[in-house]
Amino acid sequence: MTNVLIVEDDTDIRDLATFRLQQSGFEVRLADDGLQALDMLASWKPDVVVLDWMLPGLPGPDVCRRLRLLPDMEDVAVLMLTSKAQETDVEAGFRAGVDDYMVKPFSPRELALRVQTLAARRPRA
Repeated sequence: MTNVLIVEDDTDIRDLATFRLQQSGFEVRLADDGLQALDMLASWKPDVVVLDWMLPGLPGPDVCRRLRLLPDMEDVAVLMLTSKAQETDVEAGFRAGVDDYMVKPFSPRELALRVQTLAARRPRA
């Protein structure tokens, strides 16, 4: 089963994404902020991280940069799911190391498809 970590502080968005991904067969864990996500990643390796940009404590791009430095995390896929829609924001997200970028509001069906695609591209241990 594909493991997904959703890092999102907005309860409604987190619940919607969780529901859709679970309905699509993914195992989902949740973090409310960037620091909590990094704590989780110290002991658990997801296949895909769905990451908000504007998080309390540590913004999404910084979480992604730190994730990329963690041992054995180089093949974890990161999908930035954010309301930051400017071209410069998208560029900054990719420079931070994300693999895909979606802008809110979003289609839950498209989110599930993108997570599925990212997970399928990752090498399996």
